[in-house]
Amino acid sequence: MAEAETILRMQNITKTFGPVKALTDVNLSVDRGEIHAICGENGAGKSTLMNVLSGVYPYGTYTGDIEFDGKLCKYKNIKDSENDGIVIIHQELALIPFLSIAENIFLGNETQKNGVINWQETHAKAQELLDRVGLPEDPETKIMDIGVGKQQLVEIAKALTKDVKLLILDEPTAALNDEDSAHLLGLIRDLRDNHGVTSIIISHKLNEIADIADNITIIRDGSTVGEMFIDEEQPLDTDELIRKMVGRPLTNLYPYHESKIGEEILRVENWTVHSPLDSERVIVDNANFHVRAGEIIGFAGLMGAGRTEMAMSIFGKSYGVGISGDLYIHGKKHELKNVQQAIDAGLAYATEDRKAYGLNLLQNIRENSSLAALTKMSKMGVMDDNTERKSVEEYRKGFNIKCQNIDVNVGTLSGGNQQKVVLAKWVISNPDILILDEPTRGIDVGAKYEIYEIIDRMADEGKAVIVISSELPELIGICDRIYTVNQGVITADVSKEGFTQEYLMRCMTKEKDEI
Repeated sequence: MAEAETILRMQNITKTFGPVKALTDVNLSVDRGEIHAICGENGAGKSTLMNVLSGVYPYGTYTGDIEFDGKLCKYKNIKDSENDGIVIIHQELALIPFLSIAENIFLGNETQKNGVINWQETHAKAQELLDRVGLPEDPETKIMDIGVGKQQLVEIAKALTKDVKLLILDEPTAALNDEDSAHLLGLIRDLRDNHGVTSIIISHKLNEIADIADNITIIRDGSTVGEMFIDEEQPLDTDELIRKMVGRPLTNLYPYHESKIGEEILRVENWTVHSPLDSERVIVDNANFHVRAGEIIGFAGLMGAGRTEMAMSIFGKSYGVGISGDLYIHGKKHELKNVQQAIDAGLAYATEDRKAYGLNLLQNIRENSSLAALTKMSKMGVMDDNTERKSVEEYRKGFNIKCQNIDVNVGTLSGGNQQKVVLAKWVISNPDILILDEPTRGIDVGAKYEIYEIIDRMADEGKAVIVISSELPELIGICDRIYTVNQGVITADVSKEGFTQEYLMRCMTKEKDEI
């Protein structure tokens, strides 16, 4: 068999931000036509390395060499790397929601003559690209009207307009359900097998890495710590990969936890919510559920099932119109008209969208973490600086948030560390009921384990914990009971002894008339 040709070689890459070393002598070698995975904990430096490669961090701001397609590269910006055929799709999608699919695909690369855009040709070319990526949508559809899974495909279609040789995908399936993830991974394989596109994929989903990657580079604490090679005769040893990623073996992905369940804290009866865009459309349909002190319950459902909408509507009517039903906390009926009333009643809701709703990216860790507990940390409207700093620092250490100090701007943190700040913000507020919406999305296995321990600790303190997750193994691993949801309807209340992925999936696809 002929020796594989190397398309990318990064040697001794070192990148600093002030006194902090994000990367130290990192090496990466990628063969032409392969799917190469980069794995590591949050804050390990994976995204930083890709930003160096793509010119987000320009030549001169780092040390080391980049050799791509046989030549030494000194990229000053993203345009330079794209001209060579390197295209990066970031975890936070860079699409404009109010523009159409076609307009987004050709943004900055318009089909035009003498400054006038040829819309007929634009839509025709966009349709060709949508067919190629398997997205059955009208090119004139606005981005805001399609789901995240379809938006990922639009990003890939956009990349294909640039004669891509190396496609970099940062957590491409983090926000996708199993079906959308499988379609996206199938497309990446097709680009490799039929179009010769080399791909680098950053992902924390080890099952996907095992399924799609040809080779793996592992980064820990800003340094390269190993490589792993995968083929049919040598399948991925996930235990070994985890050990290399976190520097220690994880014998179980979920900590052992024995629940001490007490009295009922929250009960929701006949809860119905209508869409704010179409008041006739029912998003949550007559939902009934309860959660007790010390209990961890899960909500399982396919994308669009209505789980997030239900949680937000309960949390001070943050979502929806025409909301009806009853909500009881500690046996007392409550009418929570806004978020502040929900917080005062002992509720906390950690959003799935940390950047849009969970954090103020212009503020530091301290200011973000104390945001939900301002009244508890102030006297007569004046903030107690010592109390705030002591409390936030305690949770920074307890949550293992990787940063210099609590005055670091939260926008500079990795996605996983930002997620920990979101959790810290709500845990500091000392709620009775904690609703966690996709709490481990985009977080590595080591950090996930730490989050699970935090959830267990909250339950042991007598809190009622609700976890919404798209990962069934996660819900099975940490929950005492799981409610399944389909099209806004709670289809089953499954106790621990009934936990299997097959049974839960059956319940998640039940129609209303089958209940």
